[in-house]
Amino acid sequence: MKTKLMIISATACIAVALTAFTRRAEEPKRTLRPYPKGCVFRTVMGEESSQNMAVFKTAANVASSLDRGLSWITEAQNNDGGWGAGSHSRQDILDPHAVKSDPATTSMVAMAMLRTGTKPGERKLSDAIDFLLKAAETSSPNSLNITELQGTQIQAKLGRNIDVILTSQFFSNLLDKLSDSPLKDRVKKANAICVEKIQRAQNSDGSIEGSGWAGVLQSSFAANALESADEQGIKVDGKVLAQAKTFQKKNFDAKSGTVNTDMGAGVVLYSVSGSSRASAKEARRVREEVDKAKKDGRLARNAPASAENLEKIGFAPAESANYATAYEVYEAAKVQAQRDDVMDGFGNNGGEEFLSYLQTGEGLVINKDNQWTNWYDNISGRLLKIQNNDGSWNGHHCITSPVFCTATCILILSVNNDIARLTNLGAK
Repeated sequence: MKTKLMIISATACIAVALTAFTRRAEEPKRTLRPYPKGCVFRTVMGEESSQNMAVFKTAANVASSLDRGLSWITEAQNNDGGWGAGSHSRQDILDPHAVKSDPATTSMVAMAMLRTGTKPGERKLSDAIDFLLKAAETSSPNSLNITELQGTQIQAKLGRNIDVILTSQFFSNLLDKLSDSPLKDRVKKANAICVEKIQRAQNSDGSIEGSGWAGVLQSSFAANALESADEQGIKVDGKVLAQAKTFQKKNFDAKSGTVNTDMGAGVVLYSVSGSSRASAKEARRVREEVDKAKKDGRLARNAPASAENLEKIGFAPAESANYATAYEVYEAAKVQAQRDDVMDGFGNNGGEEFLSYLQTGEGLVINKDNQWTNWYDNISGRLLKIQNNDGSWNGHHCITSPVFCTATCILILSVNNDIARLTNLGAK
């Protein structure tokens, strides 16, 4: 069986290489760099080691990789201004124009375009904004989502309300770019519609209703979306936001190192990345306040960030325990989330893995954690190595959509463009 797999994967690599050679011969001016040495099929089959992936990463290679990814994904836009991931029942369809547009995928692409410098007024992004605004504005007030489209890959794997969550996150990101644009009020109102639906979809434990195969990721992104909307001045119920974060943090026990994967398809990566992201902001406050107290002589140099010590330096009694827990969870979860065996996720690359990497990386930046550069070197090496020859990425289980996976990988590789926004989010 192993021999047969090796023959199949070797044949696939030869086919990919021949296709790449043909394209490069036909369009030499569009080739920005030699294609990565690693073959995605060999990586997935376990025939090629993932060790030392960072050697594939240089600044020039990353820039080239992003250019190729953006070139591919802009051409994948549908005539209605949106992008689609396709149906869960037809994961074999990889042609981006053969599937219907959905808000979740469109939001991911639009966020990737924003992060890489596309202006809201440019046609491709402007059409996407219009698609998402109409989805929110015309949605039923009784519905928890903003689309009638059902059974998409993203809904089946993350949760049936993921569209409204990712759209809210995009609207919050967009507001930073609009300044005094007449569009700003419309986006704020649409975001408020999304926030209201997200809050109504919250279960009593802080998770989001309608969980999919890896529903912990839907709930994690809901916490992110509410946090971002709150920062943009959208009315968010503080109790709902706190409960959303608590749910994520409870999936990881910092003292024992155990991870609750009940809503994460049994995959540690999905849960632990959400735990580190949800606790990043509070953990940063703890670290900064404790460091200041030690510098001022109010705490001993070796004093731990315990609830008792936090209360001693000014934290309210009611919040000191929560903040101490957040600090412990972040410090332990970020380590687990970057372990090679944990990063392997389900065993090969799917959209869920890419989303988890994004969660970990953004959490490190929000926390102003110097480890983010090590994370970036490692993850960029991984992603460059498995990029397809046409510039796209796609998954090999569950979320296979090349559009959704490419958008997520672009967001990861261009995270340095959002350093200021993410660190400011962590300071508020």
